[in-house]
Amino acid sequence: MPEPLSDVFNVLLVGVGGQGIVLASDILAEAAMHAGLDAKKSEIHGMSQRGGPVFSHVRFGARVHSPVIPLGEAQVLYSLERMELLRWADHAAPDATAVYATTDMLPSGVSAYPDDLDARIADTFPHVVRFDNREMRGKLSPKVRNVALLGAASVLMPLPPDCFDLPLETLTPPGTADVNRAGFALGRQIALAQLAAMGALSAATGA
Repeated sequence: MPEPLSDVFNVLLVGVGGQGIVLASDILAEAAMHAGLDAKKSEIHGMSQRGGPVFSHVRFGARVHSPVIPLGEAQVLYSLERMELLRWADHAAPDATAVYATTDMLPSGVSAYPDDLDARIADTFPHVVRFDNREMRGKLSPKVRNVALLGAASVLMPLPPDCFDLPLETLTPPGTADVNRAGFALGRQIALAQLAAMGALSAATGA
């Protein structure tokens, strides 16, 4: 178990309804509590049934007084939809890392996103972990993409990996614990490989 954090660690999770943002945030908050930390979360998912925006603030540390992340203080932005990531970029801390999947769920009336969206994301955040959905075909079930992305984001957090074990068992749908654990482990591998290749592992993780 790590030493209790003197400061609060902030993770903002964003996407659209049906992608599993709420489940990922529940797992993260529970994992932080299993690590012996205070954890609070705040979420908006009233539009989830219609595919509208969904976001969740998760904060953990020795003592957390508010569930809402102040503007410009999210150390990790987790996104299951590319445009939602850019929409929430102003919540990122100066040294934040974006962990995102190349998923596009276009709103009504929009036929395509700009071709340079990934480049814009790379220019916006100092560190980026990118899940290319095309590369993940055959390696990862789309049903556990949210948990795999959480595994990638967990590399950046001051939490031991084993504190996620029980939440992955108890909070995921019955009979899916093994596939979710495998997705979580794959996400960690991908994040570690990408950050190491960029020479950004120590900077992004604070190691």
